[in-house]
Amino acid sequence: MLTASITGAVLVAVDGTALTVAQPALRHDLHASVTAVQWASTGYLVTVAALLVFAGRLGDRYGHRRVFALGVTGFAASSLGIALAPGIGWVVALRVLQGVAGALLQPATLGMLRAAWPADRLSGAIAIRTAAIGLAAAAGPLVGGALTAHFGWRSVFLLGLPFAAAALLAALAVPTGTGSTGPRPAEAGRRTGLDLPGAALLALALACLVQTLVALPDRGWSAGPLLGLAAAGALGLVLARHERRTADPLLPPALLRSAAVAPPLVVLLAASAALQGTLFPAVYYLQDVLGLDPLQSALRAVPLAATMILAAPGSAWLAKRHGERAVVLSGMALVTAGALLTAGLGPGSGTVAIGGCFALLGTGFGTVMVTATTVVVRGASAARAGVAGGLQQTVLNIGPALGIALATTAAGGTDPGAALAPAALAMAAVAGAGTAAAARLPGRAAGAAADRAGGRAAGRVRPTGRGLPVGRPGAADWAGVPVNRP
Repeated sequence: MLTASITGAVLVAVDGTALTVAQPALRHDLHASVTAVQWASTGYLVTVAALLVFAGRLGDRYGHRRVFALGVTGFAASSLGIALAPGIGWVVALRVLQGVAGALLQPATLGMLRAAWPADRLSGAIAIRTAAIGLAAAAGPLVGGALTAHFGWRSVFLLGLPFAAAALLAALAVPTGTGSTGPRPAEAGRRTGLDLPGAALLALALACLVQTLVALPDRGWSAGPLLGLAAAGALGLVLARHERRTADPLLPPALLRSAAVAPPLVVLLAASAALQGTLFPAVYYLQDVLGLDPLQSALRAVPLAATMILAAPGSAWLAKRHGERAVVLSGMALVTAGALLTAGLGPGSGTVAIGGCFALLGTGFGTVMVTATTVVVRGASAARAGVAGGLQQTVLNIGPALGIALATTAAGGTDPGAALAPAALAMAAVAGAGTAAAARLPGRAAGAAADRAGGRAAGRVRPTGRGLPVGRPGAADWAGVPVNRP
């Protein structure tokens, strides 16, 4: 189960980061406009963000493994179609379909973990998954650049096919009877509805919001973005009213009010916004102010990926010793410090100073990502794990767009590289707001109690001498998984 979750998450991470490098070659080869090429990314992002929560509900109802397999298959098929696309219109359309597939598989990667792993070991599984995503995000641009240079942009879309095959095989290899294949017998008689009206309202609201945030850096606070935000707000109000009145809401009010769900979602939103809002002008600073080429800029940013990868397993261990609230507060403090120090960079800043800023940002974000995600996924019941995973993925899709929009607003129309200081200071304020939300996370005692309750509810925490859980169906699924390591 862990292998399937990791491989599926890596598939999405590699695809997104590698595509960024291939876009100029794609535009030249297909004789496309800049706007059309941008829609190849925007169409995917808007579709994913709009459908993640509903896809999570599908997993809760029909089984995360089934939805995951469908998503991986669709993602691979659309990737192959893009590699063979004759024109930019086909690329954009297939990227939208790929967004649908990505929305199906992403919440399922967390839902499968929630169903299969005991609560007291969940943070270790999520840490491994996060470290793999960080490694994929770091390697994606390098691999994508090499493939584009030697084989053309189409090869980038073929890159994900081996990952998709591995993810599908890993998911199908999971024995039936594990918690990921569908509702448990005790839950079979009380399946929740899909709430299609709520799903449609949420999708429209998120699509308006994400599209507005993506367009804001180029269009500024003109009539179009303001109308987009107003539409998203109005749809949100209608959604809230609908969810209070429907019998089976897509977003149960109790779930959103939970101290184990709402505060960590706010933290993840703030952390992802602060990270990307700082990195956006920092990239321009490295190339436009310091005069570095893209490769030299990428090398300066290596500490970001390296520390994020290292922080993932370390944060899981620290959370067990000191509690999740303390660890998330420390992580947000590091993100804030990284943004503040980035604001102080200038034309004379050296490699050590730049690398130190990136290291603080990576360490803080990696710590927050693992710990806050664990709180969200563990805080939801197994029957709502897909919705919780969809919410987590949604805020991580909205956060970067929000951060870049706020950073460009703070820059006030100035070139991003020259406006690094005001943009980074604004992101430090965003991280500070996330720190306030982190203070509301459950303390160490509450987290330990949730671990025990989760283990009792699953009926599966009785370790053997080899560290493998017994006494539940599908125990063979644990073979070869390092469950004793944080």
